[in-house]
Amino acid sequence: MIKKIKKNPSTEVYALGQHICMSPHKARRVIDQIRGRSYEETMMILELMPYRACYPILKLVYSAAANASHNMGFNEKNLVISKAEVNQSTTVKKLKPRARGRSYPIKRPTCSITIVLQNIAFYEEEFQRYQYNILDLNKPVEWITKEKYTDMTCYDMYNKGGLWDKK
Repeated sequence: MIKKIKKNPSTEVYALGQHICMSPHKARRVIDQIRGRSYEETMMILELMPYRACYPILKLVYSAAANASHNMGFNEKNLVISKAEVNQSTTVKKLKPRARGRSYPIKRPTCSITIVLQNIAFYEEEFQRYQYNILDLNKPVEWITKEKYTDMTCYDMYNKGGLWDKK
């Protein structure tokens, strides 16, 4: 059962899947890989991952993107997964017959998954407007071409100020 709800009409759209028959822990393993990625990259990741949780999450991401393009008119290239969460839902309880007329309880956990897509086209336009106002394109920009240092020297406050290298 998939619900489609609009959260913030300006930039966000989300899809909610409830009572999906899998453990929330197994679904979180996949959700942690796609959080913060673009829509196209997420679809490639979910199609290639070997877990059973990928298929319902793929359907939810596809549903949220369809909501964004149909209801809001967003372009799928500008969508980013801003929020993805898995919550525990109800537990299906069954009884299995065992030896000597006894019964053994079986608990099947279910989960609810929420995928929130955000349109970043507005933010890119604002960034470009801001960037051209600040930067002078005739001068070389030093802070963009400058390489970052990978070695860091840190002071450890617990070992009497000893030095250690962090890479």
